[in-house]
Amino acid sequence: MSRYLQNLVVIGVTFWTPYGTADNASFSVDQADIGAQKYAEHCAVCHGSDMRGIHLSPPLVGERFDQSWRGKPVSALAFHVQRMPVAAPNSLSAETYTNLLAFILKANGLPQGKALPNGQAELDRLHIPPLPGDTTDPYAPVAHSSTQSELLQNLSIISDATVANPSADDWIRWGNTSNGTNFSKLAQINRENIVRLQPAWRAPLRSGANMSAPLVHQGIMYLHTYPDTVLAMEASTGQVLWRYAHPGSSRSSAKMGIGLHAGKVLVPTSDLRLLALNAKDGTLIWNHAIDTRAPAATGRAQYQLRTAPLVVGDKVIQGVTASFMPKGGFIVAVDINSGEERWRFDSIARPGEPGGETWNNLPIEKRSGGSVWHQGTYDAELNLVYFGIAPTYDTGPLLHELDAANVSNAALYTNCTVAINPDTGELVWFYQHMPNDQWDLDWAFERQIVSIPIDGKPRKVVMNTGKMAVLEALDARTGEYLFSIDPGVQNVITAIDPETGAKTIDPEKMPSPDRPTTICPTALGARSWPPTSFSTQTGLAYLPLFEMCMLLSDKGSALLTSGVRISAADHPDAQDGKLARLPAVDLANKRLAWTHDQVAPISTGLLTTAGGLLFSGDVEPSLKAFNDKTGELLWQSPLSAAPTAGLMTYRVDGVQYLAVMVGVANLHVGSLSRTYSEITDKPESMPLPTRLTTRQIPTNAEIWAFSLAE
Repeated sequence: MSRYLQNLVVIGVTFWTPYGTADNASFSVDQADIGAQKYAEHCAVCHGSDMRGIHLSPPLVGERFDQSWRGKPVSALAFHVQRMPVAAPNSLSAETYTNLLAFILKANGLPQGKALPNGQAELDRLHIPPLPGDTTDPYAPVAHSSTQSELLQNLSIISDATVANPSADDWIRWGNTSNGTNFSKLAQINRENIVRLQPAWRAPLRSGANMSAPLVHQGIMYLHTYPDTVLAMEASTGQVLWRYAHPGSSRSSAKMGIGLHAGKVLVPTSDLRLLALNAKDGTLIWNHAIDTRAPAATGRAQYQLRTAPLVVGDKVIQGVTASFMPKGGFIVAVDINSGEERWRFDSIARPGEPGGETWNNLPIEKRSGGSVWHQGTYDAELNLVYFGIAPTYDTGPLLHELDAANVSNAALYTNCTVAINPDTGELVWFYQHMPNDQWDLDWAFERQIVSIPIDGKPRKVVMNTGKMAVLEALDARTGEYLFSIDPGVQNVITAIDPETGAKTIDPEKMPSPDRPTTICPTALGARSWPPTSFSTQTGLAYLPLFEMCMLLSDKGSALLTSGVRISAADHPDAQDGKLARLPAVDLANKRLAWTHDQVAPISTGLLTTAGGLLFSGDVEPSLKAFNDKTGELLWQSPLSAAPTAGLMTYRVDGVQYLAVMVGVANLHVGSLSRTYSEITDKPESMPLPTRLTTRQIPTNAEIWAFSLAE
């Protein structure tokens, strides 16, 4: 089994080559000659005998080839060649497609030499060189066609009314809508025709640490890429419409996404700034430096912006992480028109203020953590925003409660759901799911706002699922505890009070370097940041779970300060080698509806649609679709690299697309991929970045879009 917890910190990337270290493509004379014959037989009717294109079929030589393919991996061109002929994509032999590639490369002046390989992995490692004297410039200006210019100019402004009643064609917020359920009303792709789903386009991206999911509005896709770069793309083709690269000095940290509102793209950066870009052309409107009001970070201490901004009215609301930073994390709101700060909420309770007595009498300079690193959600009817707050890594001073009156070690507001007035930043209510978290098993993820029947009546609830995979529901208006559902992958909590939600902890699971103990799940979580999904059609919540445990002892990685170190341990339910569990939770009846187990860990968020489908991606690497009512696997497709981030769907010109990011580096997908490689004992056969360590960078980051074959 894996020992992947040896490195718990992703090493920042300080270099970049367009698609990693690669050799120039070459081909043999025989390949090019045979390719010329096959071109005349299969391709000339559409692209012309001179390869310069006919009608809608693009040229395969000259300026169009140079703009489209120079500086990119051969596999990117191969993907499109293999979609031909149009009437029968992928119908030719692998050798024929390779020969066609060789002919196209020869026609564009590439030199002959070593034979072009057939395999996808080998083609990933070859690239089409730029023209002599040219360089691959990721910041190069983007030229628009007249149609693309019209698409940008006709873009409407996303208003509060748009957010309240969004088009099903669009995906304008992280989680799709303000309630964060990752459910789409689109049903063009459904259970009956899912077998016809196939790749529609692929677009290469710069490789590096990230976890961002795209947004789509009126046929334009907006995407945060490494390093601190925003792309606007034609959502039906993947063609770049504009690009903005932030000239920050910090190493680029992984982001979950961006925001769209009022004609602006709202962007968090690695140097702790919020940017507003013009959604039509990417020009900078304002640049706000977040005042941390704390000394410069040293050692393990750092601030970061990880989550996508949440826009409510004229406020852009951003969470701030604060690993080991004195005074902890916070949530800040800035004016959407000027970028000026309007309010902030401190996620670590201050001495002398409500909750201040829950930190074992530590001065504020000795309190840290409380990171706000996951997406918030918004309820317009109640005018409340909901965020989850992480625990602290400095657990040593909180391990034992002081023998002092009116003092506890609960550590507010860690592991809390907080409901905040978005106009003022005032805390309206909070609920602490787990006081004094000594295991880094936080409850920091998305808070989904749903209506479910309770005692026979519909009730609006805020639900979330933490690292222990325990789903909890609270009344959205008051924060009253309603219920918990435990899928059974954790061993820390032995009982949950049905009235208050208070947890009984197994005393043997409290950390002590003198008493090794196995904790399930691992500190990476039975679930991590990839989002869950809730379907309004089935009333089921879907969770992407990973079955792995950790050993707290005097050996391993030093993440916490209680004196224990962390190393990996096997999960008792994973003895069959199936590390992934995909349960559907029946909220109305407070039970599991069905569970699907598989070997390959799920590395994406989940997506449900009105077509009766549940989508997930895993480190096999593949994309899968299930019947959302039964869990039956209906369809799967291989991917070029492990997928990551959230899945999303949208519609352009009557065509529904499904989009997924692949080959993007982050701690979550790296750890899952290494574990999978080790248990399957096939590390050399796994495509990159499946067998990466946290110190390596994937070479084939891309975004894939799928649609139905005609």
